[in-house]
Amino acid sequence: MPQKLPLATLIELAQKKSDEATRRLGELQNAHLSATQKLEMLLQYRQEYLDQLHGQMQGGVPSAYVRNFQNFIGTLNGAIEQQRALTLQADTRLGHGRSDWQHTKRRLNSFDTLADRVRQQDMLARNKKEQRESDERSARQFYLRSAT
Repeated sequence: MPQKLPLATLIELAQKKSDEATRRLGELQNAHLSATQKLEMLLQYRQEYLDQLHGQMQGGVPSAYVRNFQNFIGTLNGAIEQQRALTLQADTRLGHGRSDWQHTKRRLNSFDTLADRVRQQDMLARNKKEQRESDERSARQFYLRSAT
């Protein structure tokens, strides 16, 4: 049975890697969600300010106010673009994390399948041995009965 020890070790290592990949995937999903929420918040914030400016312009506002507002919106647009880039990076990392997680799960499943096959072969070998021993006992008993 020395084959079981290395296989059990491989399964244990694969399980640890799978658990780590699952944890990392969770972190990546949280980071992606956070980046997406921040982007949505910035977009909503910009829209609210644009709506506010539109409402104020109907009543008339000084040109300095409009210039300041345009500068502010420009700065806000820059922040939105930076957040879009961060969201894209988070999306890419999440895709890689999913791929890594799937790879570790497939590897673990492969080892589990191999372990199941080894167990089935061992069980089959034990069953054959038990059957052979049972047949030998029956043959001895038959021989002993017929010899007397």
